[in-house]
Amino acid sequence: MIETTARLVQTRGLHGVSLNDILRESEAPRGSLYFHFPGGKTALVLEALRAGIEVATAALRDCLAEADNPAKGIEDFFGVVARELVESDYAFGCPVAGVVLDRPDMESELARTCQAAFEQWLGMYRDALVGAGVPPARADRLAQTVLAALEGSLMMARSQRSPGPIEGVGQDISELVAATLPSRISEDD
Repeated sequence: MIETTARLVQTRGLHGVSLNDILRESEAPRGSLYFHFPGGKTALVLEALRAGIEVATAALRDCLAEADNPAKGIEDFFGVVARELVESDYAFGCPVAGVVLDRPDMESELARTCQAAFEQWLGMYRDALVGAGVPPARADRLAQTVLAALEGSLMMARSQRSPGPIEGVGQDISELVAATLPSRISEDD
């Protein structure tokens, strides 16, 4: 049910998915839904969000950790996103976008979970940049640019049914990050 919910919310948005859709697609009995998720749709969507956030966070963490520098790690992550998009037949998306775009109550657990995910991802980019010698204030702004570019290029790629926007923007963002890194790092590329 969690995987089905995540997929449906990414594809249709929060308000475009009903409990009947989830039950039909997951082939789960209605009783098991309320047994495992007494809070109904909101509780199920929350768990699906958390699972999707965990997967995206692990992929970003791996790309940043395995690369020689943040520019390469960021380019690698854009590549992972592009491959996932193609493999999902353009249904894959940011795990929180389908909720954010449907504007949940800002005081809700759903909204707080989405906000925390973006803050976590920004922090990961920022920490990688600061660790490579970028001044903290510049790293903050650059992390926002990276995340905004990823989210925008993902939307464009889904719309065009092509990985091109993610691949092209990923390369440009990587070059921007490399140019921002202290010369001792960017010259090693």
